[in-house]
Amino acid sequence: MARRAKIIRNTNETKITLALTLEGKGQYKISTGIRFFDHMLELFTRHGGFDLALKCSGDLDVDQHHSVEDVGIALGEAFDRALGDKRGILRAGYFLMPMDETLGLAAVDFSGRVQAVIQTKVNVRLVGDLQSELVSDFFDGFARGAKANVHVKTLYGRSNHHKIEALFKAFARAVRFACAKDKQLASMLPRTKGLL
Repeated sequence: MARRAKIIRNTNETKITLALTLEGKGQYKISTGIRFFDHMLELFTRHGGFDLALKCSGDLDVDQHHSVEDVGIALGEAFDRALGDKRGILRAGYFLMPMDETLGLAAVDFSGRVQAVIQTKVNVRLVGDLQSELVSDFFDGFARGAKANVHVKTLYGRSNHHKIEALFKAFARAVRFACAKDKQLASMLPRTKGLL
């Protein structure tokens, strides 16, 4: 049975509707008003094997911050909801993603505890039409929404585009692994405390 979630998040700054299927086919329909951000979310969906429909209408006339952060929060909430009680999942995952001359690392743990550590090594203000500093806000928002530990790091690279893309691709594959069900774990809760 496919694990799914729908999120509606409306604030004075953003209006977000989101539908996520964990056991998807990498299909997406994404619109945030920030084309480079859309592209990163599209490749996250494709590399994770998820299905994602996401529409964000935000106050881009003020700044991109509210849109990027709130999308991160809503997407994290969708994963938290779709995972349910988390019984039988691997819970943690990591991936190293080569992107031409760049190497990106991502690790995630759906632990119920919130922590985000982000090191992009991006050294320009804009990549495409995205304010590059907001990449950190996206991953931080995801960690808060998903109640997860999120670590992403560019190990090295030249192209700022590739640095961000490698992180999103690595993150997708880390999340995919962490969400995966393990037959050996079956209905076991992946925690000795008995609560996630």
